[in-house]
Amino acid sequence: MSGFNLQELMSQAKQQYETLQKKMEQTVVEASAGGGSVTVKMDGRKQVLGIKIDPEAVKAGDVEMLQDLVMAALNEAGRKVDQGDAIECRWNARRTRRHFVDLQLVIGNI
Repeated sequence: MSGFNLQELMSQAKQQYETLQKKMEQTVVEASAGGGSVTVKMDGRKQVLGIKIDPEAVKAGDVEMLQDLVMAALNEAGRKVDQGDAIECRWNARRTRRHFVDLQLVIGNI
């Protein structure tokens, strides 16, 4: 019988998933709007870690403008996370595809 072990393969997949989750937690992006009037920090899971608002932006008294700046900074941070996720997902897809081809070869030889 062959050395193919489905349980081991599933265990490896789980470890890869957990590693990716940790990496997403550790990834931090920063985005700003209004020339730095509003700055947002977000992790790879899209959890907002912090928002900084320049006091001068508050003094202007334009609440709608401030809301727009916060929204723009949040959206930009989300885009940055998505761009990083897309790169990571493409890399993982290539790696998974390679493992799948290897698996097909193993199964074909049983």
